[in-house]
Amino acid sequence: MKEEQVQDSGVNEEIIEENAINEESAAEQAEAAVNNDNETAGAGEIKRLQELADEYQARVLRVQADYDNFRRRTLKEKEDLAQYATSKLVTELLPVLDNFERALATAPGGEEGDAFTKGVNMIFRQLEGALKSEGLTPMETVGQPFNPEFHQAIMQVESDEHEEGIVTEEVQKGYMLKSKVLRPAMVKVSM
Repeated sequence: MKEEQVQDSGVNEEIIEENAINEESAAEQAEAAVNNDNETAGAGEIKRLQELADEYQARVLRVQADYDNFRRRTLKEKEDLAQYATSKLVTELLPVLDNFERALATAPGGEEGDAFTKGVNMIFRQLEGALKSEGLTPMETVGQPFNPEFHQAIMQVESDEHEEGIVTEEVQKGYMLKSKVLRPAMVKVSM
């Protein structure tokens, strides 16, 4: 019986060793599976974080572009404001300029009239010089092709000396303030 017990104990030891080996193998396999899952989960996490970083990078680039556009637009608006700051005042003075021209065109004759006309003409030239220094220039219209950006047609007239679409007469002067149309010229156009 002792022999049987010894044999049984040997078999038991073999079984125990085999079970231990199987347990070690199972533990290694479980650990490998966990590591594999962690690596897969880690790779998924890394991918998600990379996508998030890319999204934030794109947002930063958009904000920088928006800021650059805002800065350029603000700078342009400031330049335009400085360049055309006097446009309102000059626009309000245009009727005064027109009235001076009308007064000079209908000036009375005679010695007294000549002195008065000379004085009004001096005032007119002074006003015209001040407005010119601000960048106001009259438009040349007669004989030019009609352009709706610069001219306001009030009527069409038949003309033998001009082709169709040419300005034949200026009814009211047009003015430019630097490179901007301040008031379009009122004109008659040939047909």
